Amino acid sequence: MSNRSKSVPLSVMMFLQFFVWGAWYVTVGNFMVGKGMGDITHWAYTVGPLAAILSPFFLGMISDRYFDVEKVLGVLHLLGGGTLLLAPVFSNSPTMFIVILGVHMLCYTPTLGLVNSLAFHNITNQEKQFPLIRVFGTIGWIVAGVLVSTVLGADQTALPFYVAGAAGIVLGLYSFTLPHTPPPAASRESATFREIMGIDALSKLSSKSFNVFLISSLLICIPLAAYYNFAPIFVSNAGLADPATKMSFGQMSEVLFMLAMPFFFRRLGVKWMLLIGMGAWVLRYVLFALAAPASVVWMILFGVILHGICYDFFFVTGQIYVDKKSTPEIRGQAQGFLVLLTYGVGMFIGAQLSGWLYNYYKAGNEIMSMDQWQTFWWVPAVFAGIIILMFAVLFKDKVDTDETT
Repeated sequence: MSNRSKSVPLSVMMFLQFFVWGAWYVTVGNFMVGKGMGDITHWAYTVGPLAAILSPFFLGMISDRYFDVEKVLGVLHLLGGGTLLLAPVFSNSPTMFIVILGVHMLCYTPTLGLVNSLAFHNITNQEKQFPLIRVFGTIGWIVAGVLVSTVLGADQTALPFYVAGAAGIVLGLYSFTLPHTPPPAASRESATFREIMGIDALSKLSSKSFNVFLISSLLICIPLAAYYNFAPIFVSNAGLADPATKMSFGQMSEVLFMLAMPFFFRRLGVKWMLLIGMGAWVLRYVLFALAAPASVVWMILFGVILHGICYDFFFVTGQIYVDKKSTPEIRGQAQGFLVLLTYGVGMFIGAQLSGWLYNYYKAGNEIMSMDQWQTFWWVPAVFAGIIILMFAVLFKDKVDTDETT
């Protein structure tokens, strides 16, 4: 199968991958508020990071070594889809509900690194081909959000879990048809702890600028967690209808910027792509803070729309940066290590801190006032601003982008 013909199945894979996540992840906070679990919504956004911390063990011990990547994807998505179908059954028991979500994320989180590794293995030009394939993941997230929010009106119901679970099972079956992708480290005898944790990959990639990138990636995910968890609740409290659809505006802007990434790569380079992505983070939280007291709709929506720049210019650029620095033998480990730092450690710290901050300002009330929301959003704005200054001063790496011209 040619690289061009592989683009179609890889694009369908990305669509379904993020459809599954987008169908329930945005609505779960409002669902939990409706079920009287408003004080613990941050735990629904903590189980994913915990799973991401464990993902490198799975990637290092199994996917990089013993089984074809497409088969591992198939099994994990079948299991993950099944657990999502079970989640609503336990929604009257907060502890069991969070546990079920945790089991799902243990299945789902490793697939975030696996789909990237599978795609990179089957393309020849990362900067040109990967954004065009990855953009279908963003489209999948948008379709899921609009379906469960505007079409089904199910922001506070259990229906998103059933939609996501069914899509996960479909993706699990579809994964077995994906291009054959053997484990890159299959010829090696056994996995060591250093390999599993990505320490060997890190030692081969280590440089001052690469380490600055890793630290910045970890830190920027701390304020990011506040967005994923509380922006949908904020949008709902501000009186905007169909909050999951409104949140999908961010993914709509992702599509535009994803398609434009080859153009920006040629003209800006990695450092400026990353800086602009982090700068959009700061602007988004500032807009939320300024908009909160009077529920200024255009500011809130513009802050959501900025998610496209935030995500594409930082996370997708970061994935490409790591891949260009890696060799085929450590590609899976390196991508897994990035997942560990960002969706794992960074998002875990961010989910817990933002949950504590939310409950602190809420002060036992059922919902926060809009003035309290303003104070809440200033905290991640300042935090992200400090990170961008650190990155701008310390990151000096130059990455070859000749292939994009």
